[in-house]
Order: sequence, then structure tokens, then C-alpha cells
Amino acid sequence: MVKEIERAGLPVVHICTVTPISMTVGANRIVPAVAIPHPLGNPALSAEEEKVMRRRIVEKALEALTTEVDGQTIFDWQ
Repeated sequence: MVKEIERAGLPVVHICTVTPISMTVGANRIVPAVAIPHPLGNPALSAEEEKVMRRRIVEKALEALTTEVDGQTIFDWQ
């Protein structure tokens, strides 16, 4: 699905917990998520810490959307 959307001219960011799967499906912009049961969260953190972490992931995804890439690129938010 990611490749088809990009083929239509829309950049896509794939936020995922298992980056090799994203590579296999052909995603060009990949942002690693936290963990399978909590891709955009971490229940071990305080509410404020989790908010900061989520914001960093989303900001990295937005940065990836505006970045020209030539092939598959992983954008690490940590």
C-alpha cells in the first residue's frame, strides 16, 4: 500500500515497530516505533514523559515527509 500511495505522488511515512518488515514492503520513509504492544507509547513512563516521546516520534515523521529520499531511509527519533 505504501508504494502505491507514493507512486501516486504522495509521500508516505511508515511508523513501525519492526523495521525489516517496512523494508520488505518497500517503504521509503521509515520511522521506528517503540514496541509492538505500544507502538507510539510506553506505559512505564509518566504521562509527561510519554507525551514528550510521542511528540518526538511525530515530529520525526513530519520531518521525514518533507525530506527527499532516494530509496529506503530510516529516520531514527531517539
